[in-house]
Amino acid sequence: MEAKALREKIRNGTFDRTTSGVAGDNVQANIVILPKSYAFDFLLYAIRNRKAVPVIEVMEDGKVESSYAEGSDIRTDVPKYNIYRDGELKETVSDITEYWQDDFVTFLIGCSFTFEQALLEAGLEVKHIKEQKNVAMYRTNIPTEPAGIFSGELVVSMRPFKRELVEKASDVTAQFPDMHGRPVHHGEPSEIGIRDINAPEYGEPIDIDSDEEPVFWACGVTPQNAALNARPSIMITHNPGHMFVTDIKNEDYRKK
Repeated sequence: MEAKALREKIRNGTFDRTTSGVAGDNVQANIVILPKSYAFDFLLYAIRNRKAVPVIEVMEDGKVESSYAEGSDIRTDVPKYNIYRDGELKETVSDITEYWQDDFVTFLIGCSFTFEQALLEAGLEVKHIKEQKNVAMYRTNIPTEPAGIFSGELVVSMRPFKRELVEKASDVTAQFPDMHGRPVHHGEPSEIGIRDINAPEYGEPIDIDSDEEPVFWACGVTPQNAALNARPSIMITHNPGHMFVTDIKNEDYRKK
């Protein structure tokens, strides 16, 4: 599906599921929307934690059309949004027009869905796409570097691969350093503070076969974890796995 057509389907409510594996050649983005008064702290947090929060665009206060998505409207073109108030998740909605403020600054953040297409093209099976599930995401015990009011632990996404293919998967994703790059860990989940691999904090659990190993990448949901600590008066994000799809191509971010 073309990115513009997908955004139109999202806008009119005919597409409301995870965007994993859809418009696969196009860059998908996590979003964080904050009042301008919090924007500098968040940008500094992103710069200090680039692997988890690789910013690809900052939309000035009040702007709703991304320069990377012609005719887009950030208020309607994400399948599901999370509304946080004072650090607590209050609502999940499909349209944020009624919540919009003229001082809102929008951050588009690189997403691991970008390198998933490269994994598929390299002949590697991406299990959650095959099973038509949302990717599994977990809070870890890995601290991020704080900035202003923002701090917290790293959130990771997980994809299982056969043990002999873990290095290949790592090498493929390393070609996309602005989309989280190489994994931060593979193997025993408890080593990064994950107590139950079958109970992700976000997304859906994915079965891991006896000949497979879980592989973990830094995840753009990390700012949602930071919001729990920062407690901004309002913060709007994508619902994990429900991304903003741009017109730019994944290949534009591949480092040769």
